[in-house]
Amino acid sequence: MTPALDLLKKVRAEHRIHSYEHDPKAASYGLEAAEKLNLNPQQVFKTLLAATEKGELLVAVVPVVGTLDLKALAQAAGAKKCEMADPAAAQRSTGYLVGGISPLGQKKRLRTFIDKSAEDFPTIHVSAGRRGLEVELAAGVLAEHTQGKFAAIGKE
Repeated sequence: MTPALDLLKKVRAEHRIHSYEHDPKAASYGLEAAEKLNLNPQQVFKTLLAATEKGELLVAVVPVVGTLDLKALAQAAGAKKCEMADPAAAQRSTGYLVGGISPLGQKKRLRTFIDKSAEDFPTIHVSAGRRGLEVELAAGVLAEHTQGKFAAIGKE
């Protein structure tokens, strides 16, 4: 179990767990999950951390087939600008290793933004807190338990 799955279990949120054998040589953790679990890659989301000009860490959840639009994230967060967070800072703040960072059950509660495309699907997949472990849940459930806001922060 991971803190993400413990949280979902504790709040009795509807979810399904999917696991696969992670290949350390995989170029993209999210695309590897989509491929190995035979999922629509548009429904598989990666968890990224960005830092504002004031040093605030933000969580961004975007489709694995696209990238994070840092300008759009800054705008959604009411910041002047954002840049990708230092991986070590991301790991310290969330308690998860890069490649297995879940938006759920993080050590520190960070402001979370979910790409609005997540609302187009009955369920989406995000990291369950470990490489090779995904959790499937409704985007609304993810937003509720991360206090996340939907915004157009992804780009293809």
